Amino acid sequence: MKRIHSIILVACATVLGSCGADFLERNPQGELSQDQIKSARGVEGMLTGAYGLVNGNVSGTWGNYSSAPSQWLFGEVGADNAHKGSNNGDQPNMNQVELHDVSPTNDNTEIMWNRYYEGIARCNNTLRLLKLVQAGATDKLSDARAKEVEAEARFLRAHYYFFLRRTFSKLPYVDETMAPEDALKVTNEGEVYPKIEADFKFAMDNLPVTMADPGRANKTAAQAYLGKVYLYQKKYDDALPLFTTVIGARPDITTLPFDDNFNVVKENGPESIFAAQHAINPDGSGDNANVGDMLGGFYGTAPVSCCGFFQPTFDLVNSFRVTAAGLPMLDGSYRTNPYLSDFGLTGAAKDNYQVNKSLAFDPRLDYTVGRRGVPYRDWGIMPGDAWIRDPAYAGPFVAVKHMVDASARGTETVAGANYVTSLNVNIIRLADVYLMAAEIYVEKNNLAAALALVNKVRARAANLPGRTVGGTPAAAYNVKPYLAFTSQDMARNAVRFERRLELALEGHRFYDLVRWGIAKQTIESYSGFEGDILSAFENITFDTKDETFPIPQQQIDRSQGALKQTH
Repeated sequence: MKRIHSIILVACATVLGSCGADFLERNPQGELSQDQIKSARGVEGMLTGAYGLVNGNVSGTWGNYSSAPSQWLFGEVGADNAHKGSNNGDQPNMNQVELHDVSPTNDNTEIMWNRYYEGIARCNNTLRLLKLVQAGATDKLSDARAKEVEAEARFLRAHYYFFLRRTFSKLPYVDETMAPEDALKVTNEGEVYPKIEADFKFAMDNLPVTMADPGRANKTAAQAYLGKVYLYQKKYDDALPLFTTVIGARPDITTLPFDDNFNVVKENGPESIFAAQHAINPDGSGDNANVGDMLGGFYGTAPVSCCGFFQPTFDLVNSFRVTAAGLPMLDGSYRTNPYLSDFGLTGAAKDNYQVNKSLAFDPRLDYTVGRRGVPYRDWGIMPGDAWIRDPAYAGPFVAVKHMVDASARGTETVAGANYVTSLNVNIIRLADVYLMAAEIYVEKNNLAAALALVNKVRARAANLPGRTVGGTPAAAYNVKPYLAFTSQDMARNAVRFERRLELALEGHRFYDLVRWGIAKQTIESYSGFEGDILSAFENITFDTKDETFPIPQQQIDRSQGALKQTH
């Protein structure tokens, strides 16, 4: 798939002609006519362009942060896992997301809406052209390939709609059967989930398990994604068989190294189910790279220095603390006497700070968060404030999963801009499926089955080699299995906590809190804890309307009354 993505920009420039900004109004310049692209090659080029929006980018590198496939802004900064970072004055509209006071004119929501409806438009264009080619062109695709192309385009369309549905809730649904003048009149009063389900079902029924290019949608990805859509609607009986099938089709998770998911030279492995494919262009530019996460480059003396955004919270870091039995502190006691790294120290105490190796942590902490005194990937010891733009504003920690090893710089990063990498972003990976299945088992009160799946994820975590400082472990690393789930409530809490630890900073957290119905209590409780340490985040209030984001005012205005604001 890296090979396919390297030609996406060419496909948009020479074939699509519709890679513009609006999803409803299109006045492309220099567009090739339909007759010119009415061929099998034209269809494949259209499909390639449809894949292009999986990385949330239309063109260039800067400005695609809120549409990142990692969903770091809405999914993590909008929850209790991450701060926007940088300083208070940089990208101030992101502060609205973190503080849950988002206006309809916030540019981050406009970018999210714009990019993913662009992806939908490309899918619809692919399906339209496919129908024309198969009906009348001399250069047709084989019947088998035509069915695959339709399934891939519908999979992608479902993906784009799902990302929009969980962000904005009420959407206008536009498909390939609608003329542009009719699309302008579509309201956002209906529910799009049935349409999303239909597309994923078609993909599941018509895609093979393995595709020639590893980044393409396949049957397993469609099964996992359809299961996730069912789970979001609490359709447990529909979702569970799909998750079970996916789990059975992949190796046991205990055999798959956790860190391979974030290693640029081990991408598209057996744990990756559907991922945004990223690549450095042949000319060294980064349009097809991981531009959504580029603000997460560090600051100051950091070897990859940019902007200093996306910093883990104290609450997330302390959630990796474990009991003497090697288990998470499900009762919230991890907030008692919290670990603060060197935050708040001054003078000699700050200068002479040494990491406390006696603290008991889950080793996934140091593969998720960079902290002072501990090795950061293969970069060397993380020095603390020297890599952080404003630690008094957003704390002393940096994120790990979105960066690449120092040994990969040059080949897997943009020259002179090492914060733009070719690292893929897993949208669904196997551990996610294990924990979604475990969640359903809890709701069906099959606690033994849920326990088995959670303990598989924990057994894999226990195999992670801890970071070492001076030849000794940087913490008292400890991960043990749960002996039993003693009640449904306890099991539910354990599964949810495990999702936080395993999938931290991967874009799931806010959406999980919302679908569980605990966003208000979690975020306001977090604000009480975090705000005592960092005053910028105290007194956050969360209302029901904050479970989704307002439809961009630009889109409301352009719709001439068709779209209604949900906030």
